[in-house]
Amino acid sequence: MTTPFAPKTAKGSVLRLARAPKLLCLLFALTGVAVASPRTMRLDYYHTGNATQEFFSLDKLVVEPLSWPGNPRQFVDHTNLGKYLFEVIDRNTNRVIYSRGFASIYGEWETTDEAKKANRTFHESLRFPAPDKPVQVVLKKRDANNAFREIWSVTIDPEDIFIDRSKHMPTGQLIELEKNGDPADKVDFLILGDGYQSSELKKFERDARRLLDVLFTTSPFKERRKDFNVWAICPPSAESGISRPSSKIHRQTPLGATYDAFGSERYVLTFDNRAFREIASFAPYEFVEILANNRTYGGGGIFGLYGTVAAQSNQAPYVFVHEFGHHFAGLADEYYTSPVAYAPATERIEPWEPNATALLDPKNLKWKDLVTPGTPIPTPWNKEEFEKYSREYQKRRGLIRSEGRPEEVMEALFLEVAQFERALFASEKYFGKVGAFEGAMYEAKSYYRPEVDCIMFTRTTSFCAVCRRAIERVINLYTERS
Repeated sequence: MTTPFAPKTAKGSVLRLARAPKLLCLLFALTGVAVASPRTMRLDYYHTGNATQEFFSLDKLVVEPLSWPGNPRQFVDHTNLGKYLFEVIDRNTNRVIYSRGFASIYGEWETTDEAKKANRTFHESLRFPAPDKPVQVVLKKRDANNAFREIWSVTIDPEDIFIDRSKHMPTGQLIELEKNGDPADKVDFLILGDGYQSSELKKFERDARRLLDVLFTTSPFKERRKDFNVWAICPPSAESGISRPSSKIHRQTPLGATYDAFGSERYVLTFDNRAFREIASFAPYEFVEILANNRTYGGGGIFGLYGTVAAQSNQAPYVFVHEFGHHFAGLADEYYTSPVAYAPATERIEPWEPNATALLDPKNLKWKDLVTPGTPIPTPWNKEEFEKYSREYQKRRGLIRSEGRPEEVMEALFLEVAQFERALFASEKYFGKVGAFEGAMYEAKSYYRPEVDCIMFTRTTSFCAVCRRAIERVINLYTERS
């Protein structure tokens, strides 16, 4: 059995790696023959539609500057994460030779009210080891029963003369923040800066190292630190800071990061996928965090795409880790009292996210093996008091923003709320125990989270047991040897 990914041996001959290459790995370990990774291919496409229909069209195929950084022993994704899944299929054998689940900006946008009234187009990318034989890339999406169904496919001939193999110039210096081994054996994490002027590049590096230290003091990242390589790139910006349309602030920045995504003043995304991918292509990466050079509270995270954080906010340490949880492990938001841009779900289906459940079958709770013995399902908690306080907090928060108060006023409110929540949860009978606590995924009813508190719920400092396990599983996908 062979794969169309064709690395070269040190002598220059083509080597075909098997899907489960244990024998080949042993052979090269014994002979000392070095095996180079294939190049990285990127499929850029347009994703167009509305709340009821979607269409796809090819933009271009690109061979990126660097070799494929991924784990050659874990080409096929068995985590069952993501709203979407793409597969690379060998045309000769019809074998899936690479796959990854992911989420997308489009996948979030289609749940907004705007998508009910208008069409929009988003630029997206799929990255995989460059093939040396024809392959078919198949894009799938979950249906109402959570099964993946094909929605688009495209055939790639590696001899196609229109594949972009041109040499591009990097727009920023690649900084090695932490290297613990070969990219093929590690999780490769890239931190990008946006809204930093040339005179602020040292500031970017300090911000990146400061927030990285926070991530690696949080379990399970703390225990798995040696499984990561961390890189950084910060293309200089003409102006300091990023766009914030709600405050009439518009910036032309290299990555195009902006507040007010989908009309949510705190939601930071970039819609310039092409710029993002071109800048990132000069680093080995599987995961990305964008640091916005701003103090105003904000951030965002999309599974398999990137996370964002306003690096100067005093809440940046929490937001960085929270949003990375979305991006890295597909963790759901567990909070439900803050306003969001998404319309509530019309049907109760089991979420694909590992840390939320519709509890349709309590006896088969998806994290039942972690439930603390003697804990009732669903699990009672002081929900009414929490919601009463949260309603008042949201009023105060909205007033601070509407009056344009200084950011330190908002920061003081965040501190007050955190103190209240810590005291409330500490008095809970089932605090620190795994159960099924109602309130998650932006809804007060019918969705449940694993513990009464978690980084995905409030501004605390630790993940619950279910989230920790989900994170470990993704780390293993990129580091395990079999």
